[in-house]
Amino acid sequence: MINDVQELLDRYWAWLKDKTLLRDVGSDWVEITTPHLDRHNDYLQIYAKREGDSIILTDDGYIIEDLTQGGCKLDSRKRQSLLKMTLAGFGVEQNHGRLEVRSTPESFPLRKHSLVQAMLAVNDLFYLAMPMVASLFYEDVVNWLDACDIRNTPNLKFTGKSGYDHLFDFVIPKSRLQPERIIQTINRPSKETAEAMAFKWIDTKDVRPPESRAYAMLNDGEQKVPSGVIEALENYDILAVLWTQRENVRVELAA
Repeated sequence: MINDVQELLDRYWAWLKDKTLLRDVGSDWVEITTPHLDRHNDYLQIYAKREGDSIILTDDGYIIEDLTQGGCKLDSRKRQSLLKMTLAGFGVEQNHGRLEVRSTPESFPLRKHSLVQAMLAVNDLFYLAMPMVASLFYEDVVNWLDACDIRNTPNLKFTGKSGYDHLFDFVIPKSRLQPERIIQTINRPSKETAEAMAFKWIDTKDVRPPESRAYAMLNDGEQKVPSGVIEALENYDILAVLWTQRENVRVELAA
């Protein structure tokens, strides 16, 4: 199994390298096109600029502006609080609508990874597929966990074997009856989000207690989960839970 996992990681590194493009934009900035897709299936782009001994990395305001233009305003207190909490989990700051990090040349790979993951997380967290959606999926999961008296710690970051940090939405500590349970919400289940979750878990599971289990909460309230997503997750020992069938796991999560 270890050889299979190593091959997956090698493929992932090769994919990142082959699909990353650089372009000068002006005298100071470099545009980095990443292989990660936004909600429009466009490649995410970030911008890098050296400033003294550090490097500034920014999305140039794209994520928040795109959400605003799509009708998802982030001006409520609850959404601002959720935005700040999400960004803090990746060590990313908001500067006049831009998502930004600073790095040294040595920390550049990790900081770049953190910025891209924050962009994906904010985009997925706040994008409302239809105007009549009353609440965010993340909030729905929070409310359900609270209603079921499922104790948990939200937004925990683990460092994987690769050295990259991965943020998980909820961690339920080990009990006398159940091992540690790690939950990730997936608002828009797709091949890409399933692969991202699989990589997070593959990279993280060996640094967690051996009995730890991973759960993916899949939002099937607005659209049907594509065929193959559940199978893909379960191939990597991730229990896929459709939101409409969440009561099936209530007892084991609450134990």
